[in-house]
Amino acid sequence: MKASPFRRVAIGAFASLSLTLTACSGGSTESASELSDKPVTIRATWWGADTRAQLTDEVIKAFEKKYPNITVKGQYKDWNGYWDALATTTAAKDSPDVVQMDELYLASYADRGALYDLGKAKKLLSTSQFDDQALATGQVNGTQYALPVGVGVLSILVNTDLFKKYGVTVPDDKTWTWDDYAKIGKELTDKSGGKIHGAAGAPGFSAGDVKYWARQHGENLFDKDGNVSLKPETLAGMWKYGLDLTSSGASVKASTMVEDLTAGVTAGSFATGKAAMMGVYNTQITAIQQAAGAQVKLLQMPRADSTKANFFKPSMYWAVSSQSKHPAEAAAFIDFMLNDRKAADILKTERGIPANKEMLKHLQPGLAGTDKAAADYMNAVTPGESPVVTPNGGSGIEPQLQRYSQEVYFKKTSPEAAAKAFIKELQGEIDAAK
Repeated sequence: MKASPFRRVAIGAFASLSLTLTACSGGSTESASELSDKPVTIRATWWGADTRAQLTDEVIKAFEKKYPNITVKGQYKDWNGYWDALATTTAAKDSPDVVQMDELYLASYADRGALYDLGKAKKLLSTSQFDDQALATGQVNGTQYALPVGVGVLSILVNTDLFKKYGVTVPDDKTWTWDDYAKIGKELTDKSGGKIHGAAGAPGFSAGDVKYWARQHGENLFDKDGNVSLKPETLAGMWKYGLDLTSSGASVKASTMVEDLTAGVTAGSFATGKAAMMGVYNTQITAIQQAAGAQVKLLQMPRADSTKANFFKPSMYWAVSSQSKHPAEAAAFIDFMLNDRKAADILKTERGIPANKEMLKHLQPGLAGTDKAAADYMNAVTPGESPVVTPNGGSGIEPQLQRYSQEVYFKKTSPEAAAKAFIKELQGEIDAAK
């Protein structure tokens, strides 16, 4: 779920186009309560690779069999082109009816009136099997603009083969703290004679890092008004902790962290057996385990106290464009995608661990290996209140964080100065979008 170099390119491209959305939204305002009995064609768009497209096409066929008067035309692109295309079609008032949405851009589209209020489609789109906190991830200013397809939670992934090889005990994740994490990381590095490092990195390269750190200190990255509420001293504390990890040898060096950021999670230090612990979302376990070829295990996040700092991170959402002329049929299609067992049997966990509890329960007996481990882990975590959705103007947060984290870990600036500058820059972009 971390931004890849390619993803950063897309963020920049979106920023250049997003301003054109301002005067181009609007459309469906009526409640979507009845399906037409006449032939209707809707368009659905998503990002993803060929495998996702093949599975989604199978679901479309199953939906069209159930609703023979509705035709769904599927369109997909890779992440790089998706946001450019969506911004362009929305600006031209030609948005697809059903759109796959990401948390970074949800508020940007919602605030511009480009998304349909799903609360107007209650008769056709059930949310009864979604946890309240999962539903909250798709709300902007209290309005349900999107429904999460899948959700993930933060974890520490450990290579148990390396723990066993160097004689280090896997910690009790019900009680461990950040001090324990640092101590175990250094123990792994020392006992390996420097052949590996305990930790694959230090915090600060993803928004999830910052959100978790803030929440365990009783704060949030954003307040309910969509402003940055994180205190500079709290963010500086996160970076100071990371500097201690690197200076003690518990974590890989700053240069390696940058290389790992470019390589991605399936080619970085953890996946290549050069580090034994790594912060990930639980849904990333399958891809990383396949790359690492080692025994791995998900552990609960270290904690500062008993605060429920973990949270649901939506893998992606389904939303209806406010420009759709057929919001009822679009809502019915989303309902089928999220609530119908036939769709669940086809898609399984391709878009993440289902946020729909009934669908997860339906699929769980058939899950095996790391898919089962990811589902079991999520069931074991008690997430706290959902964070406020990234506000309009804040979608560039991850490239900003990565830039400031590199400055801190290469010791070009102090944690205190970086924290103040980061918060000022992020708030400035949010203010500029208002």
